[in-house]
Parts: sequence; structure tokens; C-alpha cells
Amino acid sequence: MRGLDPRELLFRGFVTIAAMAVVVILLLMVVELTHTAWPAIDKFGLKFIWSTEWNPPKERFGALPFIAGTLVTSLLALVVGTVIGVGAALFLVEFAPPYVRVPVSYMVELLAAIPSVVYGLWGVFVLGPWIQKTSGPFILDYFSWMPFVKGPALAVGVLAAVLILTIMILPTIIAISRDVIIAVPRSQREGILALGATRWEMIRIAVLPYARSGVLGAAILGLARAIGETLAVALVIGNSTNVPDSIFSPAYTMASVIANQFREVENSTHEAALIYIGLLLLLITLLVNAIARALVWRVTRGQITTVVE
Repeated sequence: MRGLDPRELLFRGFVTIAAMAVVVILLLMVVELTHTAWPAIDKFGLKFIWSTEWNPPKERFGALPFIAGTLVTSLLALVVGTVIGVGAALFLVEFAPPYVRVPVSYMVELLAAIPSVVYGLWGVFVLGPWIQKTSGPFILDYFSWMPFVKGPALAVGVLAAVLILTIMILPTIIAISRDVIIAVPRSQREGILALGATRWEMIRIAVLPYARSGVLGAAILGLARAIGETLAVALVIGNSTNVPDSIFSPAYTMASVIANQFREVENSTHEAALIYIGLLLLLITLLVNAIARALVWRVTRGQITTVVE
């Protein structure tokens, strides 16, 4: 048997090292964060996760307000962004004429290139006043009977953060969903239409089931972006250490509290607590990605099983 070409061995070794480097970097991050946060881990243990007190002078810390703020803003942004993003992708692929599709697709890609600080400043000077003076009073007038909707309407708070995050994750969801929907075979569309289906029935029967794994992946990527977003959210969320009880309440996310307070730590326990939050944020992000991979794999396997049957 001929030996492998040295160049092939070199290439194989290079790509192996590159792949292992990702794992090593991730493990080093977890180890370093755990080591630096150990004073807080040792002092507060797991009760740090569900404790609501955040009092640096008294060295009492709990992460629940920041975990709640992160999950509420990210999940609400995911729901709104997925509905709008998939709808926009369907319009671009199925309905828009070329003279509309091309410039709108370009604008979607342009949105992804805007720095987060620009989104944050726009939220402070445009979105926040609009919520306080227009949309907030309207929501309170007609939807105050719903849970988690009560006043007063503030320019900064959970709703402002949700809307900013929705705008920021839209380019990712629209771009990936559009590419996945385009990949649906044209013959599959034409076959459904030939059987007498309407355009909506064609989309519901032939397009969306075929593209759902890609759409799910796009939504999870958007969720990962929303969970980790820092600067834009820090500018519009209000920066309160209380658990939010309304869509207008000021709050904090895990990323924004680290960004705002790390340069102003009052003691070593405060610093360790912030790093503990960073460790929890990393673990939550890894968990979200793992769940996403499992869901995509399950959906894809179900599609393959259906095709085989």
C-alpha cells in the first residue's frame, strides 16, 4: 500500500489542529472563568442563580434579575423576529418582483453591517421617545388587562430592548430563511400548484415543511445573537437590578450588567460575582446551541424518514 503524500499528511495535521484548537480555547475559557469566579462560587454556590439581591457594599449578590432580563428580552425578540423574518423571506422568494427583491435583499444585508452602538443610539433618541409618547400609552390603553403589561410607559426598559434586539436579529433570520426557501425544488412547488393548490397552500404544504430545519437554525442563530448582545441593550434597557415585572420596566441583561459594572467594581467579591455571571452566560449560550443542534437534527431526521417512507 502506497504511503500517504507528505503534503496530505501535513494538511490533515493542520486541519486536525485547527479543529482541536476550538475545543481547547473553549475549555480554557471555562477553566479561567471558573478559576476567577471561584470566590463567588464558593461563597454563594448555586443559590446565586435564583437570588434576587444585588448589593455590592454589603457583598450580597444574586443573578436572577439578570438571567430573567436576558431570557425575557431574548425570547420575546426571537418570537417577533422569527415571525417577521420568515414572512419577509417568503415575500422576497415567492411574491416580490426582481426590481423589489434585489434592493430589499441588499438592505437586509446592510442592516447586518450596522454597528450595535448605532442601534443603541437610535433606540435612545428615536425608539425610546416613540415608546414613551405613542406606542406605550396605546398599549396601556388597550392591553393593560394582559399580564406583564402595566405602566407607566418609559423610554427605556424591556420593550425598548426587545424591539432593538428584534431589529438586530432580523438580518440573520431573513437571510438564512431566504436561502433555505430558495433551495426548495421548483418542481415541488409546481407539482402542488398543478394539483389545484393555492399559493398559500403551496407555501404551507411544499415550502415550509421542507425549509423548517433551516428556519429553525436561523431562529436559533438569532437567539444566540440576542443573548450575547451588549452595548445596544445596555443603552436602552434602563439598567435596573430588579426582576422586571412589566414590558416597560427597566432591567438588566447578563451581558449589559458586566459591561456597565466591571470598571466600577467595589470589592473583590463584586468582581468575582460579575465573572460568575459571565460564566453562567457562557454556559447558557452553550446550552442553547446544543438544544438547537438537537432540534435541527431531529427535524432533519424526521424529514429524511418521511421522504424514505
